[in-house]
This record gives sequence, C-alpha cells and structure tokens, in this order.
Amino acid sequence: MNLRELSQLLGLSQTTVSRALNGYPEVSEATRNRVQQVARDHNYSPNARAKGLATGRSHAIGHVIPISHRHEMVNPVFGDFISGVGEVYAREGYDLVMSVVTTADELNTYRTLAARSSVDGVVLHAPLMEDPRIPLMRELGLPFVVHGRASHEELPYSWLDVNNKSAFQRATDFLLDLGHRQIGLINGLEMQDFAFRRREGYVAALKSRGLDLDPTLMRSDEMTEVYGYESAKEMLQSDAPPSAFLVASMISAYGIRRAIQEAGLVMGSDVSVVTFDDDLSYLSNRQDIPIFTACRSSVRDAGMRVAEMLLRQIKAPQSPLEQTLLEAELIAGRSTGPFTGQI
Repeated sequence: MNLRELSQLLGLSQTTVSRALNGYPEVSEATRNRVQQVARDHNYSPNARAKGLATGRSHAIGHVIPISHRHEMVNPVFGDFISGVGEVYAREGYDLVMSVVTTADELNTYRTLAARSSVDGVVLHAPLMEDPRIPLMRELGLPFVVHGRASHEELPYSWLDVNNKSAFQRATDFLLDLGHRQIGLINGLEMQDFAFRRREGYVAALKSRGLDLDPTLMRSDEMTEVYGYESAKEMLQSDAPPSAFLVASMISAYGIRRAIQEAGLVMGSDVSVVTFDDDLSYLSNRQDIPIFTACRSSVRDAGMRVAEMLLRQIKAPQSPLEQTLLEAELIAGRSTGPFTGQI
C-alpha cells in the first residue's frame, strides 16, 4: 500500500495523512490516532522520498565529524551516543546522516547541508568554550541541539549536558575525605567545555580545603588508554607522587591501572582512582562491586534525550528552547581506599 491508497482508504488528503503519521501538532489527536491505527492494520511503511515531498522535510538528522576527531569514531563513548540517537531516529522514521570531513571544511559542511535541505536538523558534538558552530546554526536557521554546553556563548540555545563541575568536585571531595592530598588530574582536552568544567570542579574542591594547586599533577589531552598510562607513569615516578588520580574517562582509567600495576602497586590499596563512567555497553563498570569508583551518567541515555529534544524542535519550531542539566551519580567501587602513606 502506498500513501495515495492509504489516503483514499481514509478519505483524507495525502498531506493530512503524512502529517498525522509524522506527529505534526496541527493534526488533531483523533485524526492522528485513526490514521496511525489504519496504517498499522495495513502494514503501511512510508517511503522516505514521498514523505519528503509531502512534508517539505528530508526526515534526516545530520552529525558532522571532523577528521581531527577521527579517534572519536571508534571511541565507545561516541558509539553509545550514536546508538542512543539512532534508536530514536529509527522509531520516529528519521535517517542519520553522518559526514566525516576535514577540520577546515566543517563549517562549510553545515552550510551545504542547510543549502541543499539535506537534513532537518543537526546535533553538535564536543562543544568548545567558544564554539563558532552555534552562531552559524542561528544564521542558517537550522534546528540544532548541543550535546554539552559552550560556556562563552551568551545567547540561548538548546542543549543537554552533565553537571561536570559538580561531578568532579564531589569526586575530589570523596578522595580528600579518604585522606588523599596529592591527587593527580588526568583530564580531557580543556579547550572542550566538559573538560574545562571538570577541572573547575577539581580546583574548587582543593581550594575549599585550603590546598594549593600543583601544576605537575594536572594533565589535559585526548582521552586514550595510552595517555592515561603515560601520564600516571610519569607522575608515579616523580619525587612527590600522587596517592590518588581523578580521570575524565574509563578508557584512560584502564591506562592508569596499567601504570599502577607496572609500578608494583595495588589500585585501591596503594593508589586510588576515581573516573567518569559513561555507563558504556562494551566497557561496562556495572558489577556487584564496580572495578572503578566513578561518576556515572549514561551517554546512550543522553543520546536518546538529545534526539527527542531535536525532533520536538523540528516538529514545533516555535516551542521554547530546551536546556537539560543531568547530575552524575557517584558510585563507590574497588579502585579507592583510605590514604596509607605507602607511596
């Protein structure tokens, strides 16, 4: 059955049927329910091109990934986020359009997507402190939601973020309460907003206890296992090694564990580790007693919520902007213990 045949069966125009199937608010609830029930009864599946012609929409959402972020493509955090948004897109009849481009071409790619009406909206990943993509989206009139925030952007926009400052302040306080004073911070790239906020939380906790910052105990880079390993190894070999680490990613945390073991020390006894846990499908910290003490927040759930926010914006462009701040849960695991003075 095609759209014309379904419309004839219902006695409605093809435009009305298409809008009912796609959740447009101007279609009454009774009509929408009737159309959807008849479509289900007759196993109707709308053709994407026909939907586009009827609604003036592409029924696709854009995700633009610069080559400079190529490691992100194989990062399980990115994979879980895409799994989350993809589930919502599939449920709502949208396609996911992913563009991998050179860093220099990123902004022009958004312009091209808008000019060609290739997508109905975009999700912005890994926002910078000052992110040129946000004013560009306003200029293009392209609906967008940011996964994260850009601290220096003054005008409102839709975003979903974790309270990274609060999470790392609580995590640092947790280590301080265990007696640790030399706490190494192995952070993400601090030009990105999430990492900047996590550093702010770490600094705020130390200052609240009257402790001085030690630049030799702070690192910032792409969050790989090797980065975690090399950073922890270097710190543990210093004259004043840390007795605890606060780390921005589970992936880097495994590198830190490797460095601790290589030094002949025991994680959780000699050296404590607290990490950020995105509750990943393929790198799970969920056990009866988790491997790592962690600030936990599901990135897959975040992806689903971001997609739902964006689709609401597309369907009702005049609706208020949405801003959602999630709180991470601090989960105690086997990687932390009281300061023993053994380092």
